[in-house]
Amino acid sequence: MANNLDLEEQEQLEELKHFWKKNGNWISWLLIIVLGSLAAWNGYQWWQKNQGMQSSAMLDEVEKVLQAGDAQKIDRAFSDMRERFPSAYTTQQAGLLIAKNHYDAGRTDQSKAALKWLVDNGSDEGLVSIARLRMSAVLVDAKAYDEALKVLEAGIAEEFAALASDRRGDIYMLQDKKADARTQYQSAYKALGEQSDYRRLVTFKLNALGVNPEATPAAPASTEAAK
Repeated sequence: MANNLDLEEQEQLEELKHFWKKNGNWISWLLIIVLGSLAAWNGYQWWQKNQGMQSSAMLDEVEKVLQAGDAQKIDRAFSDMRERFPSAYTTQQAGLLIAKNHYDAGRTDQSKAALKWLVDNGSDEGLVSIARLRMSAVLVDAKAYDEALKVLEAGIAEEFAALASDRRGDIYMLQDKKADARTQYQSAYKALGEQSDYRRLVTFKLNALGVNPEATPAAPASTEAAK
């Protein structure tokens, strides 16, 4: 009986050796890939968390520099953030804060540069939309109307579409293109909610162009009346 068991064990061992010889290399590589992927994922999660903490700390430093109002230190701090954390949400936030600080201080070129970086490199659709709207305002101040319209052509998130239409309307008014302005204001009016305070402002602009968006359209004449 013992000999039979020994024989069976030897046969099973031979089969195992044959199987491992045939498939062992592939199995080993599969295990390496699976375990490596798990390690990489865990490492990536740690890296993401670490990057987020570091970029948040740098954003705090940027805010302190902004309070001091030193233009060179502001640009240096933002440059460091872009170099170390170019895709971080906090870096994009810093871009908007820095652009506003430069604009309020009359440094329009620096403001436009910060906004352009965000427009070209930002990954958050909402922040990029805000950057485009603000950049268009800076360009309007410089009377670069065509360039401002170009900035608003694409890359605007749906929730900012009404504001973009309103801005285009303003630009067309400055260019004395009233028909185009009316079209854009009407688009903004339709996109804004009925309870929106901003809708009242758009209504005022349309009224100035002889349009009452709140008026009930006249009913079409009936066939009998037409006869």
